Amino acid sequence: MKPDRKTAVVLAAIVVPATLAPLAASGQPCEGAPTATRLNVVVEGVRSDKGLMTSSLYPDDRSQFLVTNGALKVWRVPAKAPVTTMCMWLKGAGTFAVAVYQDLNANHRLDIGALGPTEPYGFSNNPRIFLSKPSLDSVKFQAGAGETTIHVRLHNP
Repeated sequence: MKPDRKTAVVLAAIVVPATLAPLAASGQPCEGAPTATRLNVVVEGVRSDKGLMTSSLYPDDRSQFLVTNGALKVWRVPAKAPVTTMCMWLKGAGTFAVAVYQDLNANHRLDIGALGPTEPYGFSNNPRIFLSKPSLDSVKFQAGAGETTIHVRLHNP
């Protein structure tokens, strides 16, 4: 049975605000079209408001992790010290990995020098990093239906 127009309007008045309430709480709109699965990325250790905070979402697939065009989604928000909060609507629950960097000069790439990154960066699960990239196993996490929040601490070169 299809609801009549009045019922549909009442349902919309209830469902839409409930769906958008998390957006208002964070003050930051989420990337993508709303779904039943939301990922919040709380980036800690942000030393300045300079540039853009960039986050890349990777699938649980070693062949796609940290390779050009391997991310499912890349999104950016203005950096905000001392904590930048980012969020994204996911297509569904699953296993993912997140890489984050503060694009200080807003050139849309992580700048690399002779000794590695020259801009702050971090990963989901905050693995210890020493002279190499982390493994996918060390950074992957489960995002369930509903809302999942991860905390990423930036490494400052």
